Amino acid sequence: MGKKITKRSEDYSIWYNDIVKEAELAEHSAVKGCMVIKPYGFALWENIQTELNLRFKETGHQNAYFPLFVPKSFLSKEAAHVEGFAKECAVVTHYRLKSSADGKEVVVDPEAKLEEELIVRPTSETIIWNTYKNWIQSYRDLPLLINQWANIVRWEMRTRLFLRTTEFLWQEGHTAHASKQEAIDESKLILDLYADFAENFLAIPVHKGLKSINERFAGAIDTYCIEALMQDGKSLQAGTSHFLGQNFAKAFDVKFQTKEGKQELVWATSWGVSTRLIGGLIMTHSDDLGLVLPPSIAPIKVVIVPIYKSEDERVVVNDVAERIVNELKALKISAKYDQDDNKKPGWKFAEYELKGIPLRIGIGPKDVKNNSVELFRRDTLAKELVSADNIGEYISKLLPEIQQNIFNKALKFREDNTHYANTYDELKSLIDSNAGFIWANWDGTTETELKIKEETKATIRFIPLDEEKIEGKCIYSAKPAKHKVVFAKAY
Repeated sequence: MGKKITKRSEDYSIWYNDIVKEAELAEHSAVKGCMVIKPYGFALWENIQTELNLRFKETGHQNAYFPLFVPKSFLSKEAAHVEGFAKECAVVTHYRLKSSADGKEVVVDPEAKLEEELIVRPTSETIIWNTYKNWIQSYRDLPLLINQWANIVRWEMRTRLFLRTTEFLWQEGHTAHASKQEAIDESKLILDLYADFAENFLAIPVHKGLKSINERFAGAIDTYCIEALMQDGKSLQAGTSHFLGQNFAKAFDVKFQTKEGKQELVWATSWGVSTRLIGGLIMTHSDDLGLVLPPSIAPIKVVIVPIYKSEDERVVVNDVAERIVNELKALKISAKYDQDDNKKPGWKFAEYELKGIPLRIGIGPKDVKNNSVELFRRDTLAKELVSADNIGEYISKLLPEIQQNIFNKALKFREDNTHYANTYDELKSLIDSNAGFIWANWDGTTETELKIKEETKATIRFIPLDEEKIEGKCIYSAKPAKHKVVFAKAY
């Protein structure tokens, strides 16, 4: 199975596509630009949902659901927002089909034209804030902390499974607050939540920061982000949290009565992560054998492969294997016992390495006789013989070690691929070689940012939150530097 994976060193893009295909995560659909997420890939998304739902609800958020369709007039109410998404919108103009004159096909019924076109949501700020106008009257209704799990449509010309598709799955939080500071605090709370989730659940090290004006969300005052470094030296925006100020409250006239009886506009945030996290997971950890999954997100944490030649050996091995499975399940460790006789152990080994199962247990007659099993770690590709006694307890301690090792490996890669450019020539050279994250001085102007983007294809990925006083000059304009920022090419 491993031979079906193109080496990263040969073609990183094909390597990525091979893993998505061969690990049975997703495939292209009959609808151009859209994907079918297969059961194993969707199991990863379900685990992301489960963990984030727990974290959202612990911080007081509730789930709700809003319409897929947005009246066109809603998008017109917030100028920056509509400008940011106009080119990506899918538009519904009719509500009925009919048979063609020859009866051989269906056609759009010209008599069924909508009075107002509907936009398939590229994001839900407008439909949600129109709804919030009915939900918010008083300070007693605030804060309003709502999250939605949904699908989104943004018409993409160049797509890649999980990373950029016309339709994708995500969660989008939309909150309303009585004060500016409460909304800013909410934006930062979610940023910290995302960063902790990325690092401690997905084992992906991230930087937290602010987006530049040119890179921020359409309609936001500030966009906070987490940025991760992929193995090809490109950056991935893994999550964003937006302070929207009162822009959407003004657009949809969402006001509340204060304790003093005054009418004031509410303050807003929005935030989200999507199925691109699965793409990030693949590109951060995987190797030429296939997926490498941190135990926290792995749908199956342990797989047991029996090895036998006769029926008598099968019975003996089966007794031990079933005992271990029951022991692991009692500890709430997801385990699979592969008893499929149609496939040989060697095929199974390669298959589970490809699918990134963190631990594999091999059990043969000799192992049973010696009261031991062979334990294989996907993260290190190391094998060891361990006692079959209390193996559940041993594995329960080993899984966190594997999780930490996967994170440490990714962190070391980021550290080894972080550079500092003191001149524009150095910056260009580093960008040309896909060197990773590149710190450099910037004068803070959109003009300089766009010039660098045009000439290098790299963007400012983030402005650090804990920024100290900057000294020196901008590497491009030679004007006094306002920020030291990270440049990189990005997905």
